[in-house]
Amino acid sequence: MNTYIKFLSSIFLKSFFNIFCIMTSLVFILNILKEIEFFSDKNVNTLYPIYLSLMSSPSIIFEMFPFIFLVSTQFFFIKLLNNNEINIFKYFGLNNFKIVKVLSILSLLLGTLIIVFFYNLSSNLQSYYLEFKNQYSKDKTYLAVINKNGLWIKDIYEDKISIINSSKIETNFLKNTIITTFDKNYNPIRNIKSDKIDIKNNTWIIYDASIVEKNTSKNEDLYNFKTNFNLKMIESLFSNLSSLSIIKLINLRDNYNSLNYSIVDVNLQIYKILTFPIFLMLMTIFSSVIMFNTKNFKSNTLKIVIGLFFSVLIYYISNFFNVMGSTEKIPIMFAIWIPLILLGIINTIMLVKINEK
Repeated sequence: MNTYIKFLSSIFLKSFFNIFCIMTSLVFILNILKEIEFFSDKNVNTLYPIYLSLMSSPSIIFEMFPFIFLVSTQFFFIKLLNNNEINIFKYFGLNNFKIVKVLSILSLLLGTLIIVFFYNLSSNLQSYYLEFKNQYSKDKTYLAVINKNGLWIKDIYEDKISIINSSKIETNFLKNTIITTFDKNYNPIRNIKSDKIDIKNNTWIIYDASIVEKNTSKNEDLYNFKTNFNLKMIESLFSNLSSLSIIKLINLRDNYNSLNYSIVDVNLQIYKILTFPIFLMLMTIFSSVIMFNTKNFKSNTLKIVIGLFFSVLIYYISNFFNVMGSTEKIPIMFAIWIPLILLGIINTIMLVKINEK
């Protein structure tokens, strides 16, 4: 490896590590404050807020990596500019484009490592976090899971426990559903079978219900079943995809397909993860060209503010296309690639005369 590549890589990695530690510390402190508020009225060990903050922080840090890469790149160039090392490099034939090239390749490699190791760690910790915190949540009386056998729901309503299994979801209807209701000691009360249940509201409307209760069987055209669940709530329970690793996301997509449940959000999450290293690389290049175009500014703070302003703008543009994709206003691949292509075009235009800066 060339000496200049080692030198540049060393400075960038130190800058990245410093910014990463600062961001992690801030997120950790803010999370502790949030968890302290959550447990303020609960009798728990004082270490619980710290424990939960440690589990939830990596997932937040993962979402912040584009900002971390941008700021790390800015501090990298601030060091080079302050020491006049860029001009020294030029004397030895190392132009600006080569510096950006080194940083972009390094960012792509770092991004790949982040996906392979950091994301899987953060998703597992987030899963433990949600599972642990649910024990102290007011919503712990119910649970919903999707697996290869369909949708499973455990609901406790008015001291009665209901286990619900459905093979499909179509719009706001459950298909091929069995509902078994028990008392608090798990003694069976009734069993309901139906091919169609409207779950739009908390009072479900069961069509053509076949009911077995106290060894007596009866049929009802319409039967009202009160529960804690409705369609909106069921959808929200499966919206936290950040707690799933890539393998779990792929398995979840297969389960959603078997249930006839929409896989749009799952596909969007998978594609976002797979293209994340490219996004980080483009953010590094974008930060580099900003620093080259503002190197004559005397205030380093102004340079960082400009970079953060554009990074926030990029974030909202990317988020806008993600929302358009999740609501199926545009194809998912368009939602993922249009922001990346736009950022790539901007970088290409700004790189054309980079060596003149």
